[in-house]
Amino acid sequence: MALIEEFERSGSWLFRWRSYLPFVFLPLIAIAVLRYPVIESNPNWHIVWSITSLGVSLVGLAVRCHTVGHAADGTSGRNTKTQVAQTLNISGSYSVVRHPLYLGNFLIALGIVLHSAAPWLVVVYLMAFALYYERIMFTEETFLRKKFGSVFTDWSDRTPAFVPRLRQWKSAELPLDVPKVIRAESSAVAVIALTFPALEFAVHEVQQGDVAIEKSWCILLGTGILFYIAARIMKRKLRRWLKYERILYEAAK
Repeated sequence: MALIEEFERSGSWLFRWRSYLPFVFLPLIAIAVLRYPVIESNPNWHIVWSITSLGVSLVGLAVRCHTVGHAADGTSGRNTKTQVAQTLNISGSYSVVRHPLYLGNFLIALGIVLHSAAPWLVVVYLMAFALYYERIMFTEETFLRKKFGSVFTDWSDRTPAFVPRLRQWKSAELPLDVPKVIRAESSAVAVIALTFPALEFAVHEVQQGDVAIEKSWCILLGTGILFYIAARIMKRKLRRWLKYERILYEAAK
C-alpha cells in the first residue's frame, strides 16, 4: 500500500474514533493528580494557574462555538463514520485557519492538561495530538480537494492548517446560529464543567483528605450540568419537530 493511501486509511479510522482520544489520558491525569504540587505551600499560585488553565479551555470552547455557529448546514458537524461537506467554509474562523474545530479541541484539552501542573503530561499531550490529528486532517483535506478542486486549493494555499493567521480575518458570511451552538457544543461545555471541578476534588482529596473546594468550581459544575440538560431537551424537541414535519410532508404527497 502506498504511503499516501496508508495515511488516508489510518486517518479515516482515527477520524471515526477521534472522540475517544481523551480517555487515553485519564490514567496519566490520575498520575499527575497524585504528584500535584502541594496547594497549601503556595495557594496563590494554585489560583492563578487554575484560572489560566480554565481560560485556555474556554478560549477553545469559544473557537468551537464561533465556528459551528457560523458554519453552513451540512458542514463542521460531529459525524464520525464518513466525511461530510455540502459546501466549503472559507469565512469566519475558516478564513484564518483550515481546521478551527480541531484547534478548539486542542485548546480545550490543553487547558485540562495544564491544570494538572505536570510538564511531562503536557509534552505527551502535544506529541499525541500532533500524531493523531495529523492523519485526520490529511484525510479530511484529501476529501475536500477531491470534492471542491481548485476552490479548495486556492483557499488552502492562503490559509494555514492549524496556527491562525489573524491578519487575514474575514467576517463570517452566515449569522450566528445560537440554538445550533447550544445543541452542538453541549458536550464540550459538559467536559469543561465536569473535568475541572473533578480535578480539584481529586487534588484536595489526595492532599487534604476531603473534597472541600472553592465555590466557583461548584458554580461551574452546576452551570455546566444545567446547560447540558437544556441542550439535551432542545435536541429532543428538535427531533420531534423534524419527525412531525416529515409526517406532514409525506401526508401532503
